[in-house]
Amino acid sequence: MSKKLYVGNLPFSITEERLKEIFSPSGTVENVKIIKDEIGRSKGFGFVEMTSEEEASGAASDLNGKEVDGRMLKVEVARPQEFKPRDRGSNGGGYRGGNDRKKHGGGGFRR
Repeated sequence: MSKKLYVGNLPFSITEERLKEIFSPSGTVENVKIIKDEIGRSKGFGFVEMTSEEEASGAASDLNGKEVDGRMLKVEVARPQEFKPRDRGSNGGGYRGGNDRKKHGGGGFRR
């Protein structure tokens, strides 16, 4: 069991301070992190870390399904992040394959 909780289906307008307020009745909140995209908008999920596994378990059972700003929270114990190596065999080029010139455009010199 972990002290870290995954919190999904967050309202996009919620702040880390507000999320801490929601979890505080279940115990002491050590850390709150809302995941954001490259321009700073919420991705709709985040993580809350409690001080003990017991508090985290209680918060997960108390708050899973709780409605916040019209959205039902999904709260569960966070799984460890998996390492996914990148595929270095491709540089992401634009070749689409196939030989349907009408659909994919021409290309090359025609005699």
